[in-house]
Amino acid sequence: MASFTVYKGSKGGIAVKSTAPKPQLTGDKVLVRITASGLCGTDLHYLDQDITLGHEGVGVVEEVGPDAKYLKKGGRVGFGYEHDSCGDCRECLTGNETYCVDRAIYGTEKVTQGSFASYAVVRESFLHEIPEGLSDIDAAPLQCAGATVFAALRAHDTQPTETIGVIGLGGLGHLAIQFANKMGNRVVVLSSSDRKRGEAMKLGAHEFVVTKGKDKLEVSSPVNRLLVTTSAQPNWELLMPIMAPGSAVYLMSIADGNLEVPYMNLVLQGIAVQGSLVASRILHRQMLAFAALHNIKPITEVFPMTEEGVREAIGRLERGDIHLRAVLTAA
Repeated sequence: MASFTVYKGSKGGIAVKSTAPKPQLTGDKVLVRITASGLCGTDLHYLDQDITLGHEGVGVVEEVGPDAKYLKKGGRVGFGYEHDSCGDCRECLTGNETYCVDRAIYGTEKVTQGSFASYAVVRESFLHEIPEGLSDIDAAPLQCAGATVFAALRAHDTQPTETIGVIGLGGLGHLAIQFANKMGNRVVVLSSSDRKRGEAMKLGAHEFVVTKGKDKLEVSSPVNRLLVTTSAQPNWELLMPIMAPGSAVYLMSIADGNLEVPYMNLVLQGIAVQGSLVASRILHRQMLAFAALHNIKPITEVFPMTEEGVREAIGRLERGDIHLRAVLTAA
């Protein structure tokens, strides 16, 4: 195999079928045959760029490089947003390689491989074995969406006695509810309408609060950690009174513009605002094990990984017509 099929962005802002040469398997690089790929809102930001799309890949090891030590042909693996880091800086040495200044992350010139493809070549160090109990379709959205919300909860020492607030019941939010519930937390979902109440409660929420049209919110327990999973900024004036002293707000998604939060609420209540990227490798692997153990699965719609299938899935995501998460599967 000299080349394989990929689906890339284009100047016209649509996904196009193309081919990519198979890179040499030097060092610990591994050739993965893609069986499933999640479609993330982040992918929409790169539709007009000449890159292979996708960063929620799951597949089967086909071949390993000379320095690969752990993975074997036939094993199931996944990969996400980060493909490499320097391995020697403070962030890398303390398990925070997602913030390495020399990191290779999706959407940058350092990453040429994507998950909208028939194959991908990724370093063994940045591939994660998929546990039994997780199908390829279920595992794909966990590579970014699952890893993102799990990292926010685990990297900052969340305690099971705390109340977790989740803004938005979408691709990230529906996984955040499940993870927080299984970690033993009380989960409060905040949404603009009552339409998703039933689904939120079924996923593990203990309380559902409608925010639209309200000038005051009421919760049974102040929120210790608030996960903002929507791209649109919420009404901070409305949210600050329900935050506990010493609580924290975690920003999960990508949004343009500036963040404007009431200043005095932060000062008088000791509230922190924390940016949070995807999971480090150790948290990513813990997340997969935790999801398999506790039967945490995304709610998905499945599309074939063809040019038509990719375009249909992207178009529906752009229109807000995907129910929670889209997954592309090998045709």
